Amino acid sequence: MRVFLASVPLEAARVVIVGAGEPALAKLRLFLNTPADLAWFAPDGEPATLETPQGAPAPAARTPHAQDFAGARLVFIALQDVAEAARLAGLARAGGAQVNVVDQPGLSDFQTPALIDRDEVVVGVATGGSAPILARDVRTRIEGVLPAGLANVARMARELRETVKASVPDFMARRRFWERAFRGPAADLAAEGRTAEARREMLRLLNVAAPEQGVVHIVGAGPGDPELLTLKALRVLQDADVIIHDRLVPEAVLERARRDARRLYVGKARGDHSVPQDQIEALMIEEARAGHRVVRLKGGDPFVFGRGGEELEAVRAAGVAVFVVPGVTAALACAASAGVPLTHRDHAQAVTFVTAQAKPGGVDADWTRLAAPNHTLAIYMGVDRAEETAARLIAAGRAGSTPVAIVENGSRPNERVLTGRLDGLGALVRGASLTGPALLFVGETAAFSAAQLDVRADFAA
Repeated sequence: MRVFLASVPLEAARVVIVGAGEPALAKLRLFLNTPADLAWFAPDGEPATLETPQGAPAPAARTPHAQDFAGARLVFIALQDVAEAARLAGLARAGGAQVNVVDQPGLSDFQTPALIDRDEVVVGVATGGSAPILARDVRTRIEGVLPAGLANVARMARELRETVKASVPDFMARRRFWERAFRGPAADLAAEGRTAEARREMLRLLNVAAPEQGVVHIVGAGPGDPELLTLKALRVLQDADVIIHDRLVPEAVLERARRDARRLYVGKARGDHSVPQDQIEALMIEEARAGHRVVRLKGGDPFVFGRGGEELEAVRAAGVAVFVVPGVTAALACAASAGVPLTHRDHAQAVTFVTAQAKPGGVDADWTRLAAPNHTLAIYMGVDRAEETAARLIAAGRAGSTPVAIVENGSRPNERVLTGRLDGLGALVRGASLTGPALLFVGETAAFSAAQLDVRADFAA
């Protein structure tokens, strides 16, 4: 470790900023929403009104004197005159302050890390001043996986800290308590702003005789590209004890999960349900009741032809805490990757997601409505019934010349796009030897995919 990041309390701490250019304003913005006693000096003249951050103290348009640094905890100096900056740094140190001279590591007692501010939780990334842009980029990556409600969790922990200390005097037992609290439903509830429920759950955990309460997260894994996971899905995956996953979830997504999480495969294909749906639901409930953080990981979005609604209903009925994390559904991802705009001012004023695999004994699709012009159809699970689907759409009035596109393994490295006409859809599917998950698109906008394939061919040539 070449640098040490210290946590400096800011309650009533005097912080002095010297300068009026953008480097000084950047430091000023860091402290505007803190409890620090902020003082600002602008010896080179005040910045333009439009540049001055809202809520900033009025700058003193003069050079600070020694007494201005008296009692200061932190001093930031951002002046072009390096000699003057060094002189002021000496005055500040004499007053007991730690000093940062912007872009002058040799004159500084510390460097400002790239900060992630979640109010009660602050994360810093430092490179010792050698690579501030790298620190900023690392900060951006970390910031993406931290929930916005993290401050609520920390605030609740602060409010209950003394209660927990009195109730659990043993240090190691207290540590285990906080681990359960921060990895269970209490933290999830607090992060969502459900403070009263979070507090009740936290206090319930204080009863050492109470069994740990598990939780289920029904998570959309997206279409297969791990970079299309939502930030929340990634965070939940990395916190899971048990992952119950579908056939459509690729290994590239599972690799983003916690390494020591148990993985239970319950994949289903047409005519091959390795684990029936009711057993999947029972498994989710059983694992949660054992005190585990369960992630039910489903391809695409769990609420778009994913039976997520049934699973949510079953888990709720069992009295288990359950949360839903949406995913990028296959229709959106495959269309975007293939260049098929689902709606278009000139060609499609509506889009319908429809499954070709209706529930046995269920109501058949309204083919007349689905065959409407200026309308894009995104057909899930349609490969096996492509010829029948095309015939019904044509019989309901859709022109046989309507463009179609098939997107196999959409968003993945082995993605394949085929284009044709509605009256040749069956033949197109038969000749494609499809082995991966595929979506069918029917409508005028499907022709955009063919144009994109031509452009790709031109680039390849």
